Amino acid sequence: MHVVATAGHVDHGKSTLVRALTGMEPDRFAEEKRRGMTIDLGYAWTRVGEGPGATVLAFVDVPGHERFIGSMLAGLGPAPAVMFVVAADEGWRRQSEEHLAAVDALGLTRGLLVVTRSDLADPGPALAEAQEHLAASSLGTVDGVAVSGATGAGLDELRRALVRLTATLPSPRTDGRVRLWVDRSFTIRGAGTVVTGTLGAGTLTVGDTLALGDREVTVRGLQSLGDDAGAVPAVARVAVNLRGTDVAEVGRGDALLTPGAWAWTGVVDVRVRPHQGETADLPSELVAHLGTAAVPVRLRPLGGAMVRLTLHEPLPVEPGDRLVLRDPGRHAVGAAAVVLDAAPPALTRRGAAASRARDLAHADDPAAVLADRVRRTGAVRAADLVAAGVPTQDASRVRTVGDWLVDPATWDRWRAGLVAAVDEQARTTPLDPRLTADAARRRLALPDRALLAPLVEAAGLAYADGRVSRPDAGNDLGPAEAGLVKLEAHLAADPFAAPERPELDDWGLGVPELAAAERVGRVVRLAPDMVLLPTGPAQAMRTLAALPQPFTTSEARQALGTTRRVAIPLLEHLDRRGWTVRVDGGHRRVKGR
Repeated sequence: MHVVATAGHVDHGKSTLVRALTGMEPDRFAEEKRRGMTIDLGYAWTRVGEGPGATVLAFVDVPGHERFIGSMLAGLGPAPAVMFVVAADEGWRRQSEEHLAAVDALGLTRGLLVVTRSDLADPGPALAEAQEHLAASSLGTVDGVAVSGATGAGLDELRRALVRLTATLPSPRTDGRVRLWVDRSFTIRGAGTVVTGTLGAGTLTVGDTLALGDREVTVRGLQSLGDDAGAVPAVARVAVNLRGTDVAEVGRGDALLTPGAWAWTGVVDVRVRPHQGETADLPSELVAHLGTAAVPVRLRPLGGAMVRLTLHEPLPVEPGDRLVLRDPGRHAVGAAAVVLDAAPPALTRRGAAASRARDLAHADDPAAVLADRVRRTGAVRAADLVAAGVPTQDASRVRTVGDWLVDPATWDRWRAGLVAAVDEQARTTPLDPRLTADAARRRLALPDRALLAPLVEAAGLAYADGRVSRPDAGNDLGPAEAGLVKLEAHLAADPFAAPERPELDDWGLGVPELAAAERVGRVVRLAPDMVLLPTGPAQAMRTLAALPQPFTTSEARQALGTTRRVAIPLLEHLDRRGWTVRVDGGHRRVKGR
């Protein structure tokens, strides 16, 4: 399907032309029929040709009167091509200029000129004048066709011209995230809430969950060209039956979005191109049109063509979006704007606006845009940048670490800070020279623990058992090492003769020293000041497994050749590990025996 919007002065025959092409009535309201003037958006479609090679055309008929320019922009905004209509007997008029200003502001480059009512006047002068105006816009040189909606003259040639026009449209993206701007909402008995819009990219499927503001809705059904569909790919006019919202809760200007895939913003930095005059001539209060949304904005000049817009309501915006800035006082297009940054930094310092304008001068360099965005926060998930519409293809100026993109200066600062933190830990706490992962993350303010391991490697440090240290840290306990060696010799001679407090004191081994020894794997603590060698529990299990099952605490104590002081906490330790199982109050057995 190819979607084409109409444009042109009021009462120049846009709706008559669509009716003649499609056989459908685009003017939906009785008031429109009575007045002979479109006051809201109308929709109609047709097929040109037969069989699978037929070209499907869907028309969005927009109002021409200046009082309804907001509705015109809502219809024109999402459309990829425009059919510009001028009447042969009236020629170029004021609203022709306004509509062309909107087309130009939206950056539309695909279009067709149609001169209507050619049965009432020579179409030549109107055709030449209109082509001259269009050539100075984003449309450039376009085909022109003279027709008569009343007699049907020229309609076949127009259909051929429309087929040629749609053949030049770029192939749409049919995968990835969706943003459907709603242009109508209504209720159908037995179905509930239905919204319509022009799907510019992605694919909608029955059963999809979509975000509507701060809530989620489900696609209950889909229609395109009046037929039910299980899925509708872009580009298409589509009607979406929604579950999860009342018709009063959704309307023109809302957007159906892929959940979590779009960033909402109330501030954007843009490059503006005034329709007339200079940037400085623009009023500070305008209305920004994006898709079918219309939001009041306040302008803050940054320098040159760069402007910051503060939106009265946040919108799902991405860099590259084209806005039409309309002056509501004059009912006229004030400027075109292209979004350069949808999450700009705050301007708090003197001269920050001018500096920001200089930064935005590089907005056409994707690598520079990415580097600037990452630099502001130090590190950001690539998925979050994609959701914000920031191009991530050229990451040559940032560091890629897993799912994260990191500013090189920030990475170097983290690396130096980690080395300093590890050395400080070893200097101030020699019994515990290893920095825990959580402490390292807090010290560096790392946004994700997943960044720590690659950072440790880059810093030339060691990372094991959730702790970071110098590679040569070893298991040495500094001042407590001599006492620990004596403890190890004692237990090597008698594995279950855990030293008592006086002996430990003589060796300089208090609770902190024993805890440090356990952290480096030199001992196993049964209690704060009762330890065995790391091999002790396994050695005890071999002895206990040889006993008749189940066994008593006394039998275990005798088999291990130890005291009740050691036997009871040792057996409880084995219970916690799941190696032994209590049978009753006085008996245990080795698990599996």
